[in-house]
Amino acid sequence: MSGQPEARPDRSSRPVGSWRLPEERIGELLLRQRLTLGVAESCTGGLVGHRLTNVPGSSAYFIAGIVAYAYEAKEALLGVPHDVLAREGAVSEAVVLAMARGIRQALGVDIGLSVTGIAGPTGATPIKPVGLTYIALVAPDEERVQRHVWSGDRISNKEQSAQAALRLLLDYLEDLEREETR
Repeated sequence: MSGQPEARPDRSSRPVGSWRLPEERIGELLLRQRLTLGVAESCTGGLVGHRLTNVPGSSAYFIAGIVAYAYEAKEALLGVPHDVLAREGAVSEAVVLAMARGIRQALGVDIGLSVTGIAGPTGATPIKPVGLTYIALVAPDEERVQRHVWSGDRISNKEQSAQAALRLLLDYLEDLEREETR
């Protein structure tokens, strides 16, 4: 052991067909389709943005991410209506859609991606268990929402939520790609 950090493989030189991580394929598709992205996160605490910006060149398509944990932040930064938060709670389909719409509008990006959930171990209610997560994607032509209930610990729930958000984005971009090649 030399005390030096272990060298990481250089993924930038891999051929296009050998993508291993969803965020790498997402970057390639966003670049090819000339689309921009903004991310609004709550329970993941910036993990989605972290993974997207691990890709070299991501500044060409990733405009910004906002971690809006408190109700006040969701309202002030993302324009989530107070009455929706009060009625539905932060962990709901209505709020995750408002977050994705809000980040898209605030940044003027093509795609807004958002995540809200209960990472645990506290915060559950009788109707909203630990692990409950909503993910939304809002684009000019479409809105998608997913609901998941993870069963891991806090870190695992955050990682699964981030992975699912990236997967939702990748599925959307691959669908666009297929439509454009028809």
